Amino acid sequence: MHEPHKKNSRLSDVILGGQDGLVSIIGLLLGLAAATKSSRIIIAGGLAMIFAETLSMAAVAYTSKMADRDHYDAEREREIQEVEEVPDTERQEIVDIYAAKGFKGKLLTDIVDHITSDHELWIDTMMREELDLMPVVKRDVYIYSIIVGFSTFGGSFLPLIPFFVMSVRSALITALILSIAILAGVGIYKARMTLGSQLKSALQMVFIGMGAALAGYLIGLVFKA
Repeated sequence: MHEPHKKNSRLSDVILGGQDGLVSIIGLLLGLAAATKSSRIIIAGGLAMIFAETLSMAAVAYTSKMADRDHYDAEREREIQEVEEVPDTERQEIVDIYAAKGFKGKLLTDIVDHITSDHELWIDTMMREELDLMPVVKRDVYIYSIIVGFSTFGGSFLPLIPFFVMSVRSALITALILSIAILAGVGIYKARMTLGSQLKSALQMVFIGMGAALAGYLIGLVFKA
């Protein structure tokens, strides 16, 4: 039975923020738990990191997308200038692009004539086919930064919850189990969306996350000593 293609989603944005937040907080929690047995200190340190990490990731997401937008605009201006100054060269590039796709003869000529007869279509085609660049809509920049920020907050806050109601030792064990389960779940979901190996994807996510967390724990032991 033919399966419909999966629509593009914000999965990568959610994984970017959520995984970063979760890995950062679990590393910090392990480090603090190794250095102190005070729940209040751990919670205070965790909350400080959560808000700083959330704002930082949202800001980075915004500036990176704006940089992509500025790059696209600059390249588009360059293409506009080239079409105006050397139209024959730019037309030949359109010919080469579609000839490489298998078009030839009258069909190729008709396609090139159609594209080059419309200035905007000509520029858009050059941006997409020659430079492999797509326009970045400002609305999408905001949506991207908001999604990354909220997913960072969610991913980093969940492992901290047990420390509000449990002893440090019990909370740490619970946080670790919760983090491993979340990382594995995200890995499985990512594999299902991308048709990859679910086991491999889950283990990869857990390995990366717990590896970073172990580094935080070792640093905590050093300061405790």
